[in-house]
Amino acid sequence: MDFLDRNRDVISVSSLNRMARDLLEAGIPPVWIGGEISNLTLAASGHGYFSLKDGGAQVRCVMFRHKLSLLPFRLREGMQVELRGQVTLYEARGDFQINVADMRAAGLGRLFEAFEKLKAKLQAEGLFDTARKRELPSHPAAIGIVTSPAAAALRDVVSTLRRRMPGIPLILYPAQVQGEGSAQQIANAIRLAGERREVEVLIVCRGGGSIEDLWSFNEEVVARAVADSPIPTVSGVGHETDFTICDFVADRRAPTPTAAAELVSPNREHLAMQLEQAKRTLERALGRLLTDKSQRLDFLSRRLTHPGAKLQAQREKLQALESRLRQRVYAAFEQGRWRLQLANTKLSRHLPDTAAHAQMLQAQQSRLERARDRLLERRGQQLAQLAATLTALNPEAVLARGYAIVQKQNGQAVKNPAELLNHEKVTLRLAQGDAVARIEHPSGAQPELPF
Repeated sequence: MDFLDRNRDVISVSSLNRMARDLLEAGIPPVWIGGEISNLTLAASGHGYFSLKDGGAQVRCVMFRHKLSLLPFRLREGMQVELRGQVTLYEARGDFQINVADMRAAGLGRLFEAFEKLKAKLQAEGLFDTARKRELPSHPAAIGIVTSPAAAALRDVVSTLRRRMPGIPLILYPAQVQGEGSAQQIANAIRLAGERREVEVLIVCRGGGSIEDLWSFNEEVVARAVADSPIPTVSGVGHETDFTICDFVADRRAPTPTAAAELVSPNREHLAMQLEQAKRTLERALGRLLTDKSQRLDFLSRRLTHPGAKLQAQREKLQALESRLRQRVYAAFEQGRWRLQLANTKLSRHLPDTAAHAQMLQAQQSRLERARDRLLERRGQQLAQLAATLTALNPEAVLARGYAIVQKQNGQAVKNPAELLNHEKVTLRLAQGDAVARIEHPSGAQPELPF
């Protein structure tokens, strides 16, 4: 009996994976994740498969064609991105993965850093605690709206409220929702609604935009005003994928301004809502089925290879191996032949020829002796020529023949009589010594000094 009971507890792998997928999708809401793209594969179907990694881990991701085609940039290997998607399990292979719904290139770090810093501060103060969240009135007597009178979000909210419950009064608390000073205006409008107590629920909303456009709702002054408001507040800022500090502090967060209007107004068509909910559930199930089958089709298509292609690949591989074998055999033969020639050459060079060496030594000795005699003879002739030249150029030899050198008092040799003044003392340098003389010009006149 125990054995039969144990068998009833056994489930299939498909059931296990389906349970794990449902737990992941229900337990982890869509989140923004940052990292680097790696192992990127763009399938022929248009779907993109890749891994998102950081310094310590990685996770498999898939982005289907209808989402991938909307990106304003092309995915590249190594690209830094921030993506938002649903954490799930691909049942066919049991792979943990993320179905990516949206993606953006990383680069808004400064604003995200400020966002996370303020978020952590307010969370530490308990402004995000579930315990302080208030229930929305099921049938509010009046509904307040904080937004710009010119905003498209106001028209969406008003049209939705009029359609769902046209008898509820609406009160607008106008405020600028973008640009300098807009955060303070939003906070003042929220405080004004709390002071007047004209409404039972308050919608704070604006349409979608970039993180810079929505930044007024990330300011601390707005968060403080929402937290201090005595009126239950619904935040409907941006699109479904946009999150602001105002969303976390408000009593309820709506993905869009229209959804915020739906949250605060009673629903007259409860049965229609159930039908719509069943429709959405069926669409999600059908979408999951289509995505799972699409992934499986891509997986199987990558594994499928035509037999002809396999044969061709093997034929090419065999031809390449044959060519490599021929090249190696020829190279080995050529290397052996070259080594044999080198050995023969070395052997012939090392065989001694004593008679040739002796004859060559005798010839070199005779050449050396003749070269020595010629060199000595040339050096003797050069020495005699230099000695004769030195004797001819020796000034002492000139003085010995009766000549004299006339020098001024500063030792400068005189070459021209015009350089001398009348009665100027000069030194006469002779072969046997020096003598002093006084200049007397024949005309008795003193010549002019040269320029």
